[in-house]
Parts: sequence; structure tokens; C-alpha cells
Amino acid sequence: MYDNICKFLAENYSHDFARWVFGEPKGFTTLSPTELFVEPIRADALILLQSSDVVLHLEFQTQPDEAIPFRMADYRLRVHRRYPLKDMRQLVIYLKSTGSRLVHQNSFNISGMNHEFEVIRLWEQPIANFLDFPGLLPLAILGRTEDRIQTLREISSLIDRIKDKREQSNIAAATSLLAGLVLKKDVIGSVLREEIMQDSVIYQDIKAQGIQEGVQQGKVDLVLHLLKIRLGELQSEDEVRISALSLEQLEALGVAMFDFSGSDDLLAWLNDN
Repeated sequence: MYDNICKFLAENYSHDFARWVFGEPKGFTTLSPTELFVEPIRADALILLQSSDVVLHLEFQTQPDEAIPFRMADYRLRVHRRYPLKDMRQLVIYLKSTGSRLVHQNSFNISGMNHEFEVIRLWEQPIANFLDFPGLLPLAILGRTEDRIQTLREISSLIDRIKDKREQSNIAAATSLLAGLVLKKDVIGSVLREEIMQDSVIYQDIKAQGIQEGVQQGKVDLVLHLLKIRLGELQSEDEVRISALSLEQLEALGVAMFDFSGSDDLLAWLNDN
């Protein structure tokens, strides 16, 4: 979820991120990992933006990941293959404070190769770095502050000044969700008004995802209930496998179960599907 929020911010407020990273405005367009000829390692975790002279590679991470150094080196080579004349700026941005040594790694080293990249630990960044740009406001709550609730109030006040209602809604929703990494839900709700977020594309996406998950869980519960009526008790491993089925597979299982005469038939069906 947090990857998607940060990706939304970076892609829709690329000028704000450019001012933060480069100290000056730059016109960026999104660069798809598929344009680099080979399949992305983890497409949902990276944001690639390109201007006429530079590619900006951002990786937002909630948890430390030992694969980060290799991923940064790999994408540097992929971009060089595709755009050999463009410079590249690579930043790994860690969202949540941790004592792990992994969040200090800024290079990939093997025999004959050394690749360096930048690392930003948001909890060490002054919140003033983010308060002048709408697209960076949601990151401010994760910055260095002695009073996080007061910081959220300050961010909320700045959000209230955004004139475009859709933009205001999107920034409020992103702030609320990222604040969940450092503050309790009731505290966030007491500062950020939920009605502001109703029209946010982020809010709507999460709402739709929740409905989808609700439908999925409802079908799982129904199929398990019917199977237990027909076959008796189920093995715990079978319940786990059924819970992992897609909606289409659950519907197919719902049809097939009436042909089952015992648990062996269920096991055979699960193995085949």
C-alpha cells in the first residue's frame, strides 16, 4: 500500500520531487520498466522518471531489504543500456525508523564492480524540507520532529490552504495513510477530517480494494462452509489452500464440490487447479 501511495505522489507531483532532489524544477515523464527490455525485478517498488538529460530512480521502502543494492545496480545498467547519454540519480527512501544496518547500505560491491546510490532515511530529514511543496506534504509526518501530533496539525493546516479540492483530497488521503506508520488511527482521525478525503483517487482505490477483499473473503467462507457440510471436517492445510484461491477458482470449486464423494476428490481438485 505504501509503495502505491509514494508512487502516486512521485508521478503526479514530479516537479515537487525534482525541487527536493535537484533543487530546481525539471520536467519529468514516467519511464516504464518494460522500456528497459528486460522484466523488472519488482515493478511495484520502483518509480522511474525521465527528463531530457536525466533519469530519476526512486525506491520507497517501509522495511529494510537486503536486495536493494543489487536492484539499484541492476537498474543503473538497464538504464545505461537504453539511454547511454543520460545521467541517472538513484535514491532509496526509507519511510519507517529502524535500527537495521541495511538502511545505511549505499553501494553494491562485487569483484571488479562498485556501484553507489543515495539513501534517505526520512526520520532524519527536517520536516521543513517538505512543507513548501504540496506533493511532499505527506512525507513530512515521517520527518524529524519532537512532536509528531503537532507536525500533523501543521500539515493539516497547509492542506486546508490548497485551493484545488481534488488535489487537497489526494494530499490529505496520502498524509493520513503514511501517518499510520507513526501515529494511531484515532489520533490521525482527530486531526485530518475524513470528509476531505472522500473524492481522493487514493481513498477510492482503497475502498474498492476493501470491497474486493470483502467479496473474496465472503466466497472463501461460503465454500468452506459448504465443503464441511458435504465432506465433514477439512484438513487445516486444505483450508489454507482454499483461502488462497482466486475468485474464479473459488467459483469453479463451488461448482465442482457437488461431484465430490470424499476428501480425496477435493485433494485431487486442488492439485489440478
